[in-house]
Amino acid sequence: MDLKRLATFAAVADLGTVSKAAGQLHITQPALSRQIGNLETELGFKLFERVGRRLLLTPHGEQFLGECRSLLAHAGAVDERARALRRGDIQVLRVAASSEPIEALFPTFLKRYAKHHPSVELALIEADPGRHLDMLEHGEAHVAANVLNVVSLDRNRFASHPLPRFQVMAAWSPKFDARGGSTVDVGRLAGYPLLIPAAPFTTRILFDAACRLAGIRPTLFLESVSVHALLALAEEGHGIAIVPSIFRTGGRRLKVARITHNREPLEIAPAIVWHKQRTLPRYAESFAVLLEQHIKEGFPSGLAAKRPTRRG
Repeated sequence: MDLKRLATFAAVADLGTVSKAAGQLHITQPALSRQIGNLETELGFKLFERVGRRLLLTPHGEQFLGECRSLLAHAGAVDERARALRRGDIQVLRVAASSEPIEALFPTFLKRYAKHHPSVELALIEADPGRHLDMLEHGEAHVAANVLNVVSLDRNRFASHPLPRFQVMAAWSPKFDARGGSTVDVGRLAGYPLLIPAAPFTTRILFDAACRLAGIRPTLFLESVSVHALLALAEEGHGIAIVPSIFRTGGRRLKVARITHNREPLEIAPAIVWHKQRTLPRYAESFAVLLEQHIKEGFPSGLAAKRPTRRG
């Protein structure tokens, strides 16, 4: 459908006469009349009826005008965006991440990043961590939010900016018969029904590795891709949820404890990763720094405690 004909139709509907519309659009009256006639032929119904010297919309014309205005407005927005892209006013930063950080971090971080870079759009690409390096290699993403103690980086090809560490937590209802203080050893969870993230979530990878090292086989009540579903089930007493501390549990009736193995906490070491051979956009350089600040300020209770520095 010709947008020029639609614009002509809208102008005649607004001004009421062919002469005024032709003057506004800077075309001749015969040319305008032909455009309206061609549009009516294409649609298969009349748009106007003449009453004296004025053109009034038919019932079909009134209904079509609303759709026409919506289409013209959308076309105008697309055209303006294209002009902005030509001018370089709009840039896009493509970020690959798994569903965990997208769900927990990015809803609030997007606003922060937009304040610092209002002309940059963050394009989030949800993908399993195992795909991130290939995506960086092929230019599908500029940067990726990954986990350094899960993915193996070739330091000759990839660079990274470490982010504050999180912990793997156990969460259960106070009415659930589970004992624990601020920490709980992974071996003590063996006899309880567990609510656990599905593979290949980082939390699941680290927890499974700890179970293998401890020589236990956990009892799985539910595997889910939704951490919030695991927490909701735990709150109702259906089991112990194994979740990353990146998810807040303050609004739920839950007890939480850090999971340990041999007294060492299970920690998640996130980082922003990029390919060294691909030139990063200028506006990508501050992404990791802003995200690090956002985590420290917005999620202090979920961060891993700093370990004391050993001397001598």
